[in-house]
Amino acid sequence: MNPKLSRVAAGCARLYPWPVEVSEELRDALAFLDTDCDGATVVRAGYGAGLTTGGGIGVAAVFSPELWPVIVLVGCTFALAVVHLIHTAPKVAATAKRTSALGAAPDLVARAVLRMRLTPTPERAAAFAAETSNGVLSDELEAHVRRGHHTGDAGLTAFGDAWSDLFPSLRRACSLIVVAGRTPETDRHQLLDRALTVVLDGTRETLQTFAASIRGPVTALYAFGVLLPTALVALLPAAGVAGVVVTPAVVVGVYNVALPVALTVTAVWLLTRRPVAFPPPAVTRAHPDVADRRLHGALVGTGVALGAWLVCARLFPVWGPPVAAVGLGTGTGLIVATRPVVAVYEQIRAVEDGLSDALELIGRRVANGRAVETAIDQVATELDGPTGEILADGAQQQRQLHIGVHEAFLGRHGVLDSVPSPRVRGSLALLSVAADEGAPAGSALLSLAEHIDDLQQIEQEARHTLNSVCRTLTNTATVFGPLVAGATVALAGAIGGSTEFGGGGQTFGWLGGPVGLYVLALATVLTALSVGLVRGVDRALVGYRVGRGLSTATVVYLCSFLVVRGML
Repeated sequence: MNPKLSRVAAGCARLYPWPVEVSEELRDALAFLDTDCDGATVVRAGYGAGLTTGGGIGVAAVFSPELWPVIVLVGCTFALAVVHLIHTAPKVAATAKRTSALGAAPDLVARAVLRMRLTPTPERAAAFAAETSNGVLSDELEAHVRRGHHTGDAGLTAFGDAWSDLFPSLRRACSLIVVAGRTPETDRHQLLDRALTVVLDGTRETLQTFAASIRGPVTALYAFGVLLPTALVALLPAAGVAGVVVTPAVVVGVYNVALPVALTVTAVWLLTRRPVAFPPPAVTRAHPDVADRRLHGALVGTGVALGAWLVCARLFPVWGPPVAAVGLGTGTGLIVATRPVVAVYEQIRAVEDGLSDALELIGRRVANGRAVETAIDQVATELDGPTGEILADGAQQQRQLHIGVHEAFLGRHGVLDSVPSPRVRGSLALLSVAADEGAPAGSALLSLAEHIDDLQQIEQEARHTLNSVCRTLTNTATVFGPLVAGATVALAGAIGGSTEFGGGGQTFGWLGGPVGLYVLALATVLTALSVGLVRGVDRALVGYRVGRGLSTATVVYLCSFLVVRGML
């Protein structure tokens, strides 16, 4: 847990000093998140924040005594919602972290399987798989390997059991690897192939089941969270004719509070049920190719916001400049701030795309009797693209520093320091092991190339499986929702200002502001949900996609309003 959040939780907990009970589920979630905040603090923080929220809303009853029943009801509802949110947040975060980690399961099993082909010892295979990766899954495997070091257990069985509740196929694959270590060589390779097939098939089936199960909720989200609210905007003047008073406070409460909260809750609910994600590599701002553009993003975003305000002040009603400034300024700032990290993601993806070809070429040369070092040097001159450049840099370090494959690629200041990809690092780590094995390692390298193709195909299938759902969410958030909203705001303004149908004496020139903010909330929540379903909640990637979504939605919303208003 973030230290700032821990301090806030401790402060809220002081508001409720009475004894509380902590569930075992909450304790497990906090332990998995490795936070210094204990369960009792979280429970008391929830009650303290709930009392503060309810009390703050209840103060309004003093100034509006005629509305006190409504205020009390709203205060109690919000207080209970805050308590529930704080109490369940650690469990949701732990679940999201575990499901995101499971995207690395096929790669982890593949590295263990390939290590078993070179040395059929489950202990070494498990240690190799854990050492050549980073992340939650590899850390858990490393911990199980350490605990089983003096017991003769590889740690794979206990590791598979620990994750069996979320991914039963991982336990089956780990069990097959352990059994393969006790099986004669004639049957061992079949068991190892079966282990990898099990985890790949399990990933595929799990994602297909999940994609089918969320079509209903996503359709409901689209209908009741987007289509119906935007369509009702044009009907608000008719409510005035029927004698219903539509005030800005009511519209703000519905479109800027209730609907965004409902969308966010639904998005979180869907994300917590995502079984597997394929997050991008862990790239931080300490990466040598990542420039810290956060200040630049703030400055550029501020400049764009000011420019958008000045331009829209000439073209739109009073609500236009604020909506344009918030949407375009925030969107541009996010794009500028996160683009360096996303650019590194793209570079790493390009290296991974050429990895199987490189291993295929190296494996064939090794199988024909060439040394691994020589094979790397030759393939580096034949292979184009980022993967060839990585191999060429490694070969050059080997020649100049007279070091081995491991030191050149994975050692201190190795070539892969700027490529934090577990798949690339694990594959080249196997190359360093193959350098000691000689020609017999050629078949293992060829199998590794084939396995990497299988892993990449699984990821492509996963994206394709969720693509229809995620494309609907993204297009709705950035194009169709803002398009309909802008048109309906223009229609509502025209109807409300008509002398024939004047909306019961009410004017709706202010309507574009609350609806515009709702459009921005829509672009933020649905875009983040779309990214999270496939790639996990990666801050840089979500920030970049949300920035693009906000910019697009703002332009579409404002242009739609202008076009429809010009036609009326």
